[in-house]
Amino acid sequence: MSDGPARVLLAAPRGYCAGVDRAIETVERAIDMHGPPIYVRKQIVHNRHVVERLTRRGAVFVENEADVPSGALVVFSAHGVAPSVHQNAAARGLRAIDATCPLVTKVHVEARRFAADGYTIVLIGHAGHEETEGTMGEAPASVVLVQSEEDVDGLEVPDPERVAYLTQTTLSVDDTHRIVARLRKRFPRIVGPRTDDICFATTNRQAAVKRLARECELVLVVGSRNSSNSNRLVEVAEAHGARARLIDYASEVREDWLAGVRTVGITSGASVPDELVQELVEAFRRRGADEVAEVSVAEEHTRFMLPKPVRAAGAVDYY
Repeated sequence: MSDGPARVLLAAPRGYCAGVDRAIETVERAIDMHGPPIYVRKQIVHNRHVVERLTRRGAVFVENEADVPSGALVVFSAHGVAPSVHQNAAARGLRAIDATCPLVTKVHVEARRFAADGYTIVLIGHAGHEETEGTMGEAPASVVLVQSEEDVDGLEVPDPERVAYLTQTTLSVDDTHRIVARLRKRFPRIVGPRTDDICFATTNRQAAVKRLARECELVLVVGSRNSSNSNRLVEVAEAHGARARLIDYASEVREDWLAGVRTVGITSGASVPDELVQELVEAFRRRGADEVAEVSVAEEHTRFMLPKPVRAAGAVDYY
């Protein structure tokens, strides 16, 4: 192989956020307490490595609660589910543990509140993403989805004076601000959440990548293709002047990406274990990188309480 970059810069914060950490630990504790198999609706988090590791431990990932045997134990993913999923699970006699990130739950509560107050809710998000589907399911008759500024221009609502907006938690901060500005111009009386829906982890990781991109020719984002927040990190890096690539593992780095690169930046999505980042760093050390430094924009100390059924052995109150 040709000489690699001499300098490696690591974004901080990176990797696991509090909601992901909570969700993964929920599955691990459920397996420890009850033994395999433990069923998980959808991927617990959007990361290939995590899903494969939990599968080896005895987690069984299914697309729908209807795929879970009657009476079995099922964990709902960090992305949240619609009320209909809870109802379907209860009707099938499933024992359910809800690992929804508390910051996603906050958006669900806001959706119910705005709908009860008679607002049309404009949800900014990605069509087909589990988080978006779960939020829309809280008030399906009241929610319309927009994905871009252009979508705002075509919106038709029953009462332009009664419009609210909410957002998916893992969006591009800059893109979302532009969409909200367009909404405010179109609907001057629009109201929003009391605090931003884009979570602090998403915001911090994007801010770190902006700093990183100014000093690197190439930014490598460790994360899976179906991870919204990981894809946004690639977009942010490119928007701020660096080439960027999304990879699951160090072995996926291509030789032609490194041509002319003296400084490479590394970050990871919010569902990525840091061991994968360290493997990538070691790969560059073996290629001759003699400087590894961190670019930090914030420290994160938040931890979320685990769901009640897995806080202590012997707990049985699943709903």
